[in-house]
Amino acid sequence: MEELLDSKLGQIRVFLVHDDNKPRKLRHNLGHRRLLTFGGAYSNHIRAVAEAGRRHGIETIGVIRGEEHRPLNPVLAYAAACGMTLTYLDRATYRRKHTGEVQAGLRERWGGDVVILPEGGSNAAAVRGCAELPGEIAGHYDVICCPVGTGGTLAGISAGLPEGRRAIGFAVLKGAGFLADEVARLQREAYRRTWSNWEINLDYHFGGYAKSTPDLERFIAKYRVERVYVAKMLYGILDLARQGAFAPGTRVVAVVTGQPSTPVDACGAPTGFDSGEPRCLK
Repeated sequence: MEELLDSKLGQIRVFLVHDDNKPRKLRHNLGHRRLLTFGGAYSNHIRAVAEAGRRHGIETIGVIRGEEHRPLNPVLAYAAACGMTLTYLDRATYRRKHTGEVQAGLRERWGGDVVILPEGGSNAAAVRGCAELPGEIAGHYDVICCPVGTGGTLAGISAGLPEGRRAIGFAVLKGAGFLADEVARLQREAYRRTWSNWEINLDYHFGGYAKSTPDLERFIAKYRVERVYVAKMLYGILDLARQGAFAPGTRVVAVVTGQPSTPVDACGAPTGFDSGEPRCLK
């Protein structure tokens, strides 16, 4: 765990904890023969499921949004190299991927025994995996923060927090008010209860998923952080700290999700980050 250093933080201390939440979400989802899941052409979730399938001898099917393009981009090429079967859904059908009609069609094609994971991997089993994270963090902290795309990581972190601590999720989507209901739903599915120790901040999406602004671009260039998820969270934490949103002396943990060794560009494509270690920001 490394401390994030910024002269404007005052008495607030912020610590970076790297945790690749994709394998954590999959940990309790791997006891099956065949897994089918969804993602965009540059989905880290697709990559993680394919890699897990290779390691554990599980047949994997990736349902990709949109049309097939050759040659495959690096993410899909890696997934295919891991043995994942790639198939595609047009965007209109993909938007209905959660419906019984679309899923029945997928089961008819791929077999009734296939286990379907949602996009991003957020289900009850994923929540239980993410709930293990707080207990693995050494040292005292008051607040733990994470980026929020589908809500599974925040739902789990909240469920695993010790008494008296709270969690803040930073939405990377525009118009993401629905995520509060999604986090509560996931907690109910996993534990048959909800927690009140969390909140979602909707103010740092910078225009929407994978969108940016000149201000955020300067932040990314200065601190060299992953742009789609991590940069928005860290920008939000620093901005809230400067506004006095945290009491003096508060210790904040920022969960740096994903694989920092392969950050993504504005389209979600890997960009070849130079280091796989959490960095101390100065």
